Amino acid sequence: MNVEWSGKNAIELTGGEEGDLAAKPCCRHCGEPLDIVLADLGYSPVANDLITPDMVGQPETLYPLKVSVCGTCWLAQAADVLPADAIFRADYTYFSSHSSTWLAHAKAYVDHMIERFDLDADSRVVEVACNDGYLLQYVKEAGIPCLGVEPTAGPAQKARDLGIEVVVEFMTENYGQALAKSGWTADLVTANNVLAHVPDINDFVRGIAAILNPEGVATFEVQHLLRLMQGRQFDTIYHEHFSYLSLLAAEKLFAAAGLRVFAVDNLPTHGGSVRFYVCRAESSRADEASLDAMRGEEAEYGLDRREVYEAWRADVQETKLALMEMCLKLKREGKTIVGYGAPAKGVTLLNYCGIGADFLDYTVDRAPSKKGCLLPGVHVPILDPSEILNTKPDYVLILPWNLKDEIMEQMSAVRDWGGKFVTPVPLAKIED
Repeated sequence: MNVEWSGKNAIELTGGEEGDLAAKPCCRHCGEPLDIVLADLGYSPVANDLITPDMVGQPETLYPLKVSVCGTCWLAQAADVLPADAIFRADYTYFSSHSSTWLAHAKAYVDHMIERFDLDADSRVVEVACNDGYLLQYVKEAGIPCLGVEPTAGPAQKARDLGIEVVVEFMTENYGQALAKSGWTADLVTANNVLAHVPDINDFVRGIAAILNPEGVATFEVQHLLRLMQGRQFDTIYHEHFSYLSLLAAEKLFAAAGLRVFAVDNLPTHGGSVRFYVCRAESSRADEASLDAMRGEEAEYGLDRREVYEAWRADVQETKLALMEMCLKLKREGKTIVGYGAPAKGVTLLNYCGIGADFLDYTVDRAPSKKGCLLPGVHVPILDPSEILNTKPDYVLILPWNLKDEIMEQMSAVRDWGGKFVTPVPLAKIED
């Protein structure tokens, strides 16, 4: 196996004696040195770089998977080890519409935004990272003019097939300014589960600011760092995620771009997410009570204290050991274990815990683009969900554990032969 590292974030080489070099990565928001380590998951492949049949036997490249926290602005962030366009390529394999739970969430979001902000046919909506049109299809159905900005060609084409106007671009300040000059400013800018995916987070936010109308609203849904830490959700750390957001860090981030957070929502998605409601700093929109409530909860947990972040590494190790011990016990008992799903979080989980094809006979996924491939690093084959009904395994490890209720309902037949479901975080658990 070829292990290769290619870091490119800001590095300063210092040292006294010749050859004594100390790498000092800097915060991608404020530029201060990153001196707090939240998690070090070793070396891992790019999570969505599935191994296709023609790639079997070829060398794989692994990259360091480490998250640090800035003690100045409190932004948690991964090392910038490869450019975004190396991750979000034309053959990008994630399509949002494959989850019925996520489609329902998108529909509820659109309905809520229309009612809350009085959107109609005279309004304009822009979604940044619109993927396959999973959300804008509902905006279009409501008769509201909309535009999608999507960096990956495959999902963008799926959205166009639904009749949605999409441009294949990364959102940047320059591109936002170009959109605004072309007449595409918006009353609502939607950026769901994308803020964590951009390496130059300041440039991205300035791009959003450029297309936001004076009294417009931008919403950003991200996995909440607080929930990630509370739930030991280390498997949501992977190379596509450059940043991990708290309200504490987000308020500083948006303020630097002339924006202001005026409200937040707690969401159950992705194991616990937050929705930031953002407006221009000079907007007449009043701050809402939800802000102080979330500020208080983050402060009580200690997101402004370095020792809280440093102590979390021991929690991650405990979660890893619990899953390894359960799998070892079951295999020694002669039980068969398979996976359900081939999400990015599953790649992080299995590679960090050292659980490969010697533990999981296979995993399954509904996405046609993933079937017939192998999970990178661990080389677990990805098959059609019908294979579980054919082989009747004793245990099914749910890798997208945030969708466990949907999956257990879809695969309820597993219980007919006495099969059981397992979820891996916060501690490995056999579900009732």
